[in-house]
Amino acid sequence: MRDIAPKIRIRISMNTSIIALLHGPDKPGIVAGVAGWILENGGSILHADQHHDGQQGVFFQRVEWVHADGSDPDDRAKSFYEMAVKMGMKIKTALSSDRPKVAIMVSKAGHAFHELVQNWQAGDLPCDISVVLGNHRDLESVATSHGLPFVFTPIAKETKAATEKQQIEIFREYGVQLVVMARYMQVLSDSFLDHCGAPVINIHHSFLPAFAGARPYHQAYERGVKIIGATAHYATAVLDDGPIIHQDVRPVSHRKSVLDLMRLGRDLEKLVLAEAVRLHLENRILVYGNKTVVFD
Repeated sequence: MRDIAPKIRIRISMNTSIIALLHGPDKPGIVAGVAGWILENGGSILHADQHHDGQQGVFFQRVEWVHADGSDPDDRAKSFYEMAVKMGMKIKTALSSDRPKVAIMVSKAGHAFHELVQNWQAGDLPCDISVVLGNHRDLESVATSHGLPFVFTPIAKETKAATEKQQIEIFREYGVQLVVMARYMQVLSDSFLDHCGAPVINIHHSFLPAFAGARPYHQAYERGVKIIGATAHYATAVLDDGPIIHQDVRPVSHRKSVLDLMRLGRDLEKLVLAEAVRLHLENRILVYGNKTVVFD
């Protein structure tokens, strides 16, 4: 008997799992219906998490499962999608083998970019970093040293529209499915967000909604805060107002200068951004309204 369990675990782990994120009006029988369908179709649930918003009357679920019978995961995902729609659910499906193509946008500061690349190289971010765009050349040599294409897209007030159009064309050329602003110090236009063809994750160096906009550490210092924070969120047309993905804070005291706050904040920024990107890539985030449900 000692040899049987390891063999079963290895066989299942080698299978591509299916991930579904679904939400809709809360009603009895959703959990049983989802689990029952998976069981009846020969699946084995690896992970399931759900949330009920009592105020809105909305049910949210993330479920991940495998079929160990050699069936096509794409076909199974499509069948599950059709079943969930009949239940009145909005649904997104993905496969554990998916590796979305990611573009990273940078300016001069490299801490967030370094953290992303190191996590990616360690295998902690299931994606392909396809291209790095910079409005300065400071990180070009770093990107190319990791074998990543770097495209210099300088931007000025009078050239902003043309540069953003060029950036969107680059995204299309590389098939980009996620854009990450790794301390890219430019405000993206409404037109850019409407046409870039991918969700955009930004890192803001404050604990939003406090101190949105420019120079947040200076704002925090002037208010004499006792904590500083960093916030990763999806970028929207309203500056620093998109759905929040992940946040963290660090205690500070009156003895800290603005430069101290900036130095301490860099560690928060890079870790918070990397975690938000991981959560997105692992399909753990469900956006509704201007909020997110982030599943374990």
